[in-house]
This record gives sequence, structure tokens and C-alpha cells, in this order.
Amino acid sequence: MKPSDIRMSFRTEENTGTTSGMCEKYTQANLVTLPKAYAFDFLLFCMRNPKPCPLVEVMEAGQTVPKVAEADIRTDLPRYRIYRDGKFTEEVLNISDVWQEDFVTFLIGCSFTFEQALLDEGIPLFHQVQKKVVPMFDTTIPLETAGIFKGNMVVSMRAVPNELVQRALSISDRFEQSHGSPVHIGDPEEIGITDLQKPDYGEAVDFDPAKVTPVFWACGVTPQNAALQAKPTIMITHAPGHMLITDQMDANY
Repeated sequence: MKPSDIRMSFRTEENTGTTSGMCEKYTQANLVTLPKAYAFDFLLFCMRNPKPCPLVEVMEAGQTVPKVAEADIRTDLPRYRIYRDGKFTEEVLNISDVWQEDFVTFLIGCSFTFEQALLDEGIPLFHQVQKKVVPMFDTTIPLETAGIFKGNMVVSMRAVPNELVQRALSISDRFEQSHGSPVHIGDPEEIGITDLQKPDYGEAVDFDPAKVTPVFWACGVTPQNAALQAKPTIMITHAPGHMLITDQMDANY
């Protein structure tokens, strides 16, 4: 299906699942929507932390249609999360009812964009095979502070067969706008992760630890973690694993 068809299935709420594996080779994006009063701090946060927050587009206040897709960002993602005063309050299928004219939306690159490139090179994706949302974890990797935004990085994890780890690195490295190369490989405890079967976001995947290496990429869920500490009056994001699928083919394919 074309991105526009997939987005329509989200708008009509026929499909509300993860976007991993959908519309291969098209750019997918994380979403962060904030009142304009917080927009400069968040823009600076992204610029200072480009690995977890690579900017795809920054929209004007009140704008609902991005340049990268003929879409309505209020309805055309499968799921959204709403945070109020730093607390996650609800997960919804559209944000039309809470939309404000001073909202500024940021679209941030997503590692789902390069998953087809991994598959093309024979690297399996356990979360797709097992029909799960990719596992994501809070870490102890510090971020650069910007205004009210601070905290530690969130990462996504893919278990890569031992003999294919170097290939996965070289493939993802060229997708700089989609988090690029991994931030950590191997022992999860070195970055503060104690149990790979208990992700902070997404779902745990099954794998043989003797045959695979856990590989961790910076994740666009990082702003959600930062929001818990920044405590803006309201902040809206995609639900982890449920992205905006754009109309842009990634040039790295």
C-alpha cells in the first residue's frame, strides 16, 4: 500500500498497530507537539542532541499539514500519547479534540526507516517476525540540556546475529537522519539496562542470547522521557512504535 492509503487507514481507525515494516523505503517520523511557548527550548534540545532527535521538519504554529506528507498530523498516525504537566495521561487514536492553534509540531527521524535496508542484507528483525512493537529502553546515557528539557537517552534494541553485527552497523550508519549508527553494542548493563525482557516501551522479543548480539540505536521516544522531567502543560507525541509515514522515499536506498 502507498503511504497515503496507510495513513487513511489510520485516520479511519481501521488500523491502529505499529508501523514497523510498513511502506518500506519511505521515511517514517516520530512526532512531538508542544505549545509555542516551549518550542524554542525543544528546538534547541533537538539541535544539541541530534542522535536521538534528528529533525525531519519543524512546522509553523497551528499548522497541521507537513511538507513531507499530504497528511493531517492530528489524525494520520495510528496512536498518540498525551502528557500533561509531565505525566502520561492517555493514549488516543487522534488528537483533534485537544488541538490548539499555538501548537508547534516537530517531526523527528525514526529507525524504522532503515529496517528494510537491514532486511535486504539478510539481517532478521525479530520484532517484525514476532509481530511485536520494537523493544525500547531508558538508559543512563546523558543528554545535553536545553532550557527545560533534559534527561537520558531512550534506545531501541534489535537482536542481530553475531556474524551480521558489522553489516548492521555499516548499513544504518548511512541513515543519519534516522538515528544512524548504533550508540551501544553488547552488554546492556553498561548503559543502565538490567533486563532485556522488561522494556520500558514496546514489547520484549524472544531470541537465543548465544547466537545474537543486542544492538542499541538512539530512539525518538527520548523526548517523551525528557517531557516527564520538563513538565510542559501539555505535550503530544506518537505512541512508541506508531509513526507518521511520510511521502518521501529515503535517498539512502
